[in-house]
Amino acid sequence: MSSHSSSNPDTLSYEQAGVNYDLIDPLKVAAQRAAAATATHLSGHGFTEVAASRGESAYVVDVGPFYIASIVECLGSKALVADEMAELTGQSYYAGIAQDTIAMSINDLITVGATPLVVQAYWAAGGSDWFGDKLRAKALVDGWKAACDTCGVAWGGGETPALAGIVEGGRIDLASSCTGIVNPKSRLSVGDHLQAGDAIVLLSSSGIHANGLSLARKLVERLPNGYMTPVAPGLSYGEALLAPTTLYSPVTEALAAAGLTVHYSANVTGHGWRKLMRHRADFTYRIRRLAEVPAVLKFLQREAGLDARGAYATFNMGAGFAVFVPPEDAERTVAVARKAGVDSWIAGSVEAGPRRVVIEPLDIEYAGNELGVRL
Repeated sequence: MSSHSSSNPDTLSYEQAGVNYDLIDPLKVAAQRAAAATATHLSGHGFTEVAASRGESAYVVDVGPFYIASIVECLGSKALVADEMAELTGQSYYAGIAQDTIAMSINDLITVGATPLVVQAYWAAGGSDWFGDKLRAKALVDGWKAACDTCGVAWGGGETPALAGIVEGGRIDLASSCTGIVNPKSRLSVGDHLQAGDAIVLLSSSGIHANGLSLARKLVERLPNGYMTPVAPGLSYGEALLAPTTLYSPVTEALAAAGLTVHYSANVTGHGWRKLMRHRADFTYRIRRLAEVPAVLKFLQREAGLDARGAYATFNMGAGFAVFVPPEDAERTVAVARKAGVDSWIAGSVEAGPRRVVIEPLDIEYAGNELGVRL
């Protein structure tokens, strides 16, 4: 099995793009410890935390007849691509950017079995002038509402600060939070029921989604035509990067309505397919069937000089979400997902063994300690 990335000096690394998890993770560890110590405050209100949800993609509280789940996520740097493309094309891409921002929180929330109920917006601009572009502002509002409609959630409100001196002028920092409900309680999915023999069903991605954009933007420096470089006939690099992130809650809601039990879920975001081993237990996740890789991700892998191990450890490579289900439910899970509008396939299975992901067609594997610190 291959155990290292390419030594090619032309390879573009994530650290070169300004992201170094070795510097970030110590803070995350400290935050985890401090956060865990605050759980006792819930008892004063008659509630308790679901301890197994700590470190998962959403935090869960037991309020008696049901569970409440919550999450906050930021978009990251994808808005910078939209800004650059607007200058090049004169078009606004902020309707898609709005969907990306909501997807970052909703796609995490649903991993614990929650139905999204309320989304809140955080739009922090580098100055009041940002909001003066009426077409861009309208696209952001319209796209935000459309994503809420797709997921059946209420847009509760938000915050629109002008933070000159904190956020760069002409830029905006976007984030969303989401609150959901796990009802009935049997829908809770924090990995308690994950077991050897479960099938791994992957749901297709629409492109890069909103992870890996720091590296994708860094790559522009190497491209003679920058964002206008074609990645497929009639499709520029910038346009391909801006394909909106798939919203997966219609699938998870359809699975629940069909009476299908999900033992665990993973949102394939940062750390790529390593996210398949997000659960803390010692299981081996054996992948036998790969996704169809979107053109933009093939282009990124080639132009950034990434080998397969590096690419699948960084990008979603065509799979944006994973559900782990009993093997007898796998085919029906695929059918329900496809009916809900998202392509899916049975990619592999869960096995007893050391915590790792094995991607057989590529002859590569990732060990459990490669996933990093979760918060």
